This record gives sequence, structure tokens and C-alpha cells, in this order.
Amino acid sequence: MLSFPLLLTIYAGFIHAFEADHLLAVSNIVSQRSNMKSSMKDGIFWGLGHSSTIFLIGLLMIIFKVGISEHSFHYFEAMVGFMLIALAIYRLLKFFKNKNIAVHVHPHTHGEGLHKHLHVHSGGQHSHQHTHSLAYGVGLVHGLAGSGALIVIVMAQIKSPIDGLAYLLIFSMGCVVGMFVAAGLFSVPFSKRIMQAKSLQSVLIIITSSLCFVYGAKVIYENLIA
Repeated sequence: MLSFPLLLTIYAGFIHAFEADHLLAVSNIVSQRSNMKSSMKDGIFWGLGHSSTIFLIGLLMIIFKVGISEHSFHYFEAMVGFMLIALAIYRLLKFFKNKNIAVHVHPHTHGEGLHKHLHVHSGGQHSHQHTHSLAYGVGLVHGLAGSGALIVIVMAQIKSPIDGLAYLLIFSMGCVVGMFVAAGLFSVPFSKRIMQAKSLQSVLIIITSSLCFVYGAKVIYENLIA
């Protein structure tokens, strides 16, 4: 018999996926996708990476009796901040690299004669990436932060190793489902079928990347400087 509420644990994992830093990271990842299916796979891989770290921390505490101070997670949170900044820079660099910017001079005839006009055209080249290793890696790092601190607190309350492992599994399942849903929702504006206006899509990419950068800097400041 489990010593903790099953549905409450699943709900906690599900809601955990919707924290601000998680959503900012996944929005930058899925902005590279052109269909919802690939984006939702990214969500699953993010959840699996997140769960991998949680299980590692949990196993260290349950089986090897490793003690991890809550203060240590300030450094882990700072790592997440650096990762968010790196992810934002990576996304912006990739965005501008994949933009075709061509300059053309077109002759036009008007009443007073022939004139030449300069035109700048830009168009996106969408690379068809099928690897989900980025999402998995981001999930791994995210598992070190707030999730790790949460696991430390819960593990201190659960005496049975079996219950502890069951909690980790159920919580992780909730995280995977939550990020699966979140990735699907955030992928909608970047879907070719929904978003035909390339300029608006470009604005969304720049906004989400900028927010990711700013939030990452905020996390670093709060955990290393303030």
C-alpha cells in the first residue's frame, strides 16, 4: 500500500512541467519544428531526460544514503539559468543562419524614365531535424534544479525504499505527460498549417528566445549574486 496519494503525485508531476523555466525552454525547442507531432515528441524526450535526473538523485538518496543539502540546489538552479541563456543564443543564431537574405536591384519604368529600386527579400530555410537529443539534454539539466530540491524534501518523509521509488516513477510520469501537453500547445504558433505569416512566426521566435535569455539571467542573479 502506497503511503502517498497517487493522484496528487501525478498532478504534482503534471503541474511541475508547466513551471516558467520549463515552458520557456520547450518553447525555444519546439520553435524549430514545423509540425505538432515532432514537437510533442520533444516534450516526451524532455520529460524522459527530466525523469532520468530525478531517478538518479532519488537512487543516490534511497540506496546509497547520499545526503544532498538544499543549499546545493542553488548552484543547480544557476546551471539551469546558464542553460536557458545558451538555449536562447543557440536558437537565435540558428534562426538568423537559416534566413535567406537576398538583395536585388529591379529596374522600374516610370513616366520620367527608368529607375532602379533596391529590394531586400528574406525567406526561411526550415531544416528538417528529427533528433530529439536537445530536448532530452535540456530535460536532464532541468531535473537538477527545483525538481531535485523537491525530491530531497519528499525522500526525507518517505521511509520505505519501495514507496520512494514508486513516488519517483509516478511523479516522473506526470512530468512526461505534462510536458507532452505543453510542447503540443506551444508548437501551435510554429506549425506550418496554422502559421502562414512568416514575419509573425519570426517575431514569435525572437520574443521567446529573448524571454528565455532574460529569465535565465534572472535565475543566475537570484542564485549566485543576490
